[in-house]
Amino acid sequence: MTLKGRIPHVLRGHGPDMASIAMVVTNACSPDPRVLRHAAWLAHEGHDITVHAYDRQEQYPMSESHKGVRIMRYHLGKSPYGGMLKTAFGIRKFNQNVSRGLATNRPQVIYCHDADTLVIGCHLKKKYNIPLVFDMHDLQHTWIRMPSSNSLIRKILSWWMEKQMLRRLKHVDLILTTSGKISDESTSPGFREYLQAHGQEARVIENRPESDELVQKSTRDGWCVGYLGRVREVESFQLLLEAVLLMEPKQRPRIRIAGDGVAFDSVSQLLNTAKINHDLQVEITGSFDTEEFPKIIQEVDVMYAMYSPSRGNILQGAIPVKMFDAAAHGVPSVVNSGCLMGEIAEHEEIGQSVEWMNSAQLSENLFNLREVKVQLNTTSERERKRFLEALNTLIK
Repeated sequence: MTLKGRIPHVLRGHGPDMASIAMVVTNACSPDPRVLRHAAWLAHEGHDITVHAYDRQEQYPMSESHKGVRIMRYHLGKSPYGGMLKTAFGIRKFNQNVSRGLATNRPQVIYCHDADTLVIGCHLKKKYNIPLVFDMHDLQHTWIRMPSSNSLIRKILSWWMEKQMLRRLKHVDLILTTSGKISDESTSPGFREYLQAHGQEARVIENRPESDELVQKSTRDGWCVGYLGRVREVESFQLLLEAVLLMEPKQRPRIRIAGDGVAFDSVSQLLNTAKINHDLQVEITGSFDTEEFPKIIQEVDVMYAMYSPSRGNILQGAIPVKMFDAAAHGVPSVVNSGCLMGEIAEHEEIGQSVEWMNSAQLSENLFNLREVKVQLNTTSERERKRFLEALNTLIK
């Protein structure tokens, strides 16, 4: 059993089987597909859901409604993503504000997305005995290493953050995460296995798209390799560029990048320079919302989703959401080999895996997949059932 104790029926304060649930996330939720998908599932079941989101750049409305879910965004002064002191102080200020607010207007369940919000949930759990859900999207302590994976200071901070997270897990009633081994015979662990190694049980809820999002890949002249999502590191795009330049000039694809992140400016400079020096077709745009994804993905023939394994979470079970989202539109992906994402891609026949830094293999796989159409057979409906089963055990 994944729960650390049965929660009594005090959660039924607003009506039969209805609970007030406060979700907390340290991004602007603009959108965060996993946060809003889970919140909407709960709202559809009749629960009262509020997402407390930290709008670090103060770019979005402070209050918004989405599919019956209220989003409250906190504007507390601008704070960067991927920084150290400024980022840490900003998150601390957000956590303090949310903690004070929820202590005054107490929810019946506190739902923390990723480890940087756990301090809020643990405070409310210890002081008011409010049931606590922890949704571990990723190994959050590895993120601080992305800008400089060899930095000793960042390695020490990452170690300290991991210890803090593991210490706080003893207060959590239910742990959810995004990945787990696909079978007992699988050699690639997921985040569930990481938690098990530290004495914790978790339910796996993968980030799969809705069934009504399934469409077929379109046909066009030429071909295109795309990366749609957070741009957090330069190394992945250096590898992509090397692979593309290994192709004969007439065989080279158009490169389409859409997203934002701490490495966006550096990646833009890298690819725009290559565009001039090597006469490549390159288009780079910034952040996009969920509604824009289906339009952008129609430009793409192969999704590129490879990441440096040096920061840890790749080999421990990270699965790129873009791999599932691309497959829902018939588009195959190229992902890292020797880890869970590669095993899933090839097991479900939605992509191919490539050894990190093997530009020749990457070049060949990208070219071979350019006319391939794939089909995603497992969607979020399976995940919704798993999710509600886990939450209902806690809420009812």
